Formats: sequence, structure tokens, C-alpha cells
Amino acid sequence: MGKLKAAIYLRVSTDKQTTSAQRQELREICKRRGWGGVVEYEDVISGAKFTRVGLDKMMAEVRRGRLDVVLCYKLDRLGRSLVSVAQLIGEMLANKVALVIPGQGIDTSSDNSAARLQMNILMAVAEFERDIIRERTLAGLAAARARGTKLGRPALQLSTKATKTLRRFVRAREKSPRPSYRSLAAELEVSVGKAHALTRGLAERRKLKLHRDRK
Repeated sequence: MGKLKAAIYLRVSTDKQTTSAQRQELREICKRRGWGGVVEYEDVISGAKFTRVGLDKMMAEVRRGRLDVVLCYKLDRLGRSLVSVAQLIGEMLANKVALVIPGQGIDTSSDNSAARLQMNILMAVAEFERDIIRERTLAGLAAARARGTKLGRPALQLSTKATKTLRRFVRAREKSPRPSYRSLAAELEVSVGKAHALTRGLAERRKLKLHRDRK
């Protein structure tokens, strides 16, 4: 494929482990294939943690089109779950970045039908896992509702005075000049975002009441 810009990604779970063996093997692959401009990214953190600085930096370069190939010793070094690994691979494929995983015989840097089959199977299994998780979540929510469990964040309990202030604000917003959300937030002693949310909630309840009254 000529001289490509390659990235090596390394990860260990604790600072008592070392990436030396992974690094040496991946560097040798780059040297053997004549891949230049090799950049290395490394994380020392549990794969279960969502944010990893090294991985985030590397994926930013992938999205900018600055890398041609990514090397990682094993897939479990890349992601915390099959779904997350598939998501990362999907991004690489979308940005035409090859993936080389020597520990599992995966190499999409050339016309490798076996590697393509592995990727397709991996993506299909990840999609299956996503569907299973979604179904279990929906089933759990349905069961919780059946037991009478209230879902979601508890609503902010407003005093009678605050409720009147909110209703007055909603009515005033229908006229001109309109009062600002910042002024409402200051009066209710909440954030501007919470003032927006409270106003939307009240407006939606008013619309629903009007709709019911018309029936």
C-alpha cells in the first residue's frame, strides 16, 4: 500500500503492567511494512472506563483523515465491550483507516478476505449484543412500570409562590417584550437551564390540558 501514516495504540490496566512487549511487536510490523510517520498513543487505565486520553486523541486524528492504519495488539485493548470495539472499528472503516490486530490475526491493510469476514462477523455480533441490551432495558422498564415504580428523575418540587411565578412567566412569554429566562432563574433561584426545562414542562402541560378540554 506504499508508505502509510500509522498509529500504534497501547493500553494496560494498571501502572504495574508494561506495554513493552506490545510496543516492540507493533513497531516491528511498521518497520517491516515500511509504514512511516508512526505515532504512538498509550493509556494506563481500566478498559471499563469510558474516557481514555490516548484513545480519544487517536480517534480525533482518525476523524480528521490524518491516519491510514491503526495497530493494536488485541481488540480488548481498544474497547471496554464488544459494542464499543465495533463502534471504533466502524469509525475507522468509515474514514478508510486500516486496522491491524496481530494478536488475533486481523489485518485490513490489504485485500484480505479473511480479515473482512472477521470484521463483518464482529459487527454483526455487536449489533446482536446491542439489540439484546435494548430489549432487556425495555423489558426492565416495562416491569418497573407494572410494579408502579416511577421512572426518571424526580420532578423539582416548587412552592406555591414559585409555581405562580412560573405560570406568570409563561403567560408573559406569549407577549412582547418577553422576559428573559435569566430573570426567571434568578427569581426561582435555579440555573438558566432548569428555568428553560421548567417552562417547557409547564407549557407542555398547558397544551395537553387544552387538548383534553377540547375533546
